[in-house]
Amino acid sequence: MTLAPSSADVSIETATVRDLDAVSRIESRAFSDPWSRHAFASAMQLDASFFACARSRSGAVVGYVVAWFAGGEGEIANLAVDVPGRGQGIGGRLLDVAIARARSVRAEAVYLEVRASNEPALRLYRSRGFEEVGRRRSYYRKPTEDAIVFRLRLSGTT
Repeated sequence: MTLAPSSADVSIETATVRDLDAVSRIESRAFSDPWSRHAFASAMQLDASFFACARSRSGAVVGYVVAWFAGGEGEIANLAVDVPGRGQGIGGRLLDVAIARARSVRAEAVYLEVRASNEPALRLYRSRGFEEVGRRRSYYRKPTEDAIVFRLRLSGTT
């Protein structure tokens, strides 16, 4: 029996090319319309991107976050935790690291989209102060569903 890693059992580190296969596997399990390995590799090459992985004590990738920052704003483009680690605080740690990066590059706000039905993600984002600022009708595919657009204002914060 493998125990699920908890937030305390993981380290957050910059993603490397060696992580792409594990990230792609988690992505395929997490989303019905997943990013390709190539999309992750491309994101890794962007100067404005931030790509980090959560690693278990054994070094296994158990989650990741991809964000980018430009023009005083940031976007959390992708965040996922593998099934065994969900509900253990790992997603929150990944989100917190991305928010810290946003602050370090002096972003004034961070945006993200989330499926309207993804209650765990909605709770996580709201717990960090994200506020709903819009809705994109039929944004997601497989199945078709609205995206809720969230914003976290950082201007004036430290």
